[in-house]
Amino acid sequence: MDDTRVRRTAEVVKECLRGKFAAYTPESNYMPFHHRLLGKDRMALYSFIHSLSTSFGTSIYEPVAVALGSCLYAKALRQEKPNNRISRSAQAKIQEIVDQLGSGVRAPDKATELEEVRKVSSTSDLTNVKLTNIDVFLRDHSGMLVFIDLKTAKPNVGGFKEYKRTLLEWAASEFARNPNANVRTLIGIPYNPYEPDPYQRWTMRGMVDLEDELLVANELWEFIGGPGAYDEVLDAFEIAGIEMRDEIDEYFERFR
Repeated sequence: MDDTRVRRTAEVVKECLRGKFAAYTPESNYMPFHHRLLGKDRMALYSFIHSLSTSFGTSIYEPVAVALGSCLYAKALRQEKPNNRISRSAQAKIQEIVDQLGSGVRAPDKATELEEVRKVSSTSDLTNVKLTNIDVFLRDHSGMLVFIDLKTAKPNVGGFKEYKRTLLEWAASEFARNPNANVRTLIGIPYNPYEPDPYQRWTMRGMVDLEDELLVANELWEFIGGPGAYDEVLDAFEIAGIEMRDEIDEYFERFR
């Protein structure tokens, strides 16, 4: 275990949490029964935890991923804007792939899909687009680009078509800039809520290439930070929580 990296990651977590404290305003919902029963401080803590949970990706996971990735990759960034041009032919091909996957005409095969998109991405029929920002952008020392779309632990099953489209559009936009680009686009899920049972990957079967397009828990963190990174991240969160306990208690004391 890299104690220096754990320490650095813990400091990133603490900085993110302090930023959340500074920006957080408890919901002003009037809930007299809840407040009388549980106390305003507990309700404020509940509200904060709920708010933090819904924004964990952007508030904490992304900065932690970038801190880890910067140790292993040549470049690591968060909320990176993809190229804003894509060929109309690539858009049509992506729609075709998504439709065929959705109807079961074809099975997910990311390598094949990328090559199909690559072939029609360098044509002259480019159009301006506004794509979703890349949650975690990595470039390794060989020039390979990795675009990661971070999702909640239990992503909305109904959204898998759009997730797939986003991944393919990111690749197509990069191919429009460089037809020979080496690109990987991935869905990242920070932890397995079903632990110790395996992650329920079957929910994505049919739309996502489970072997080449999805990273869950230790797969994700070790892809970004190398062997042992998942345990390092967990230890960093624990350290941050212990060291900030008094600070957290003091923050919520004001809501009594």
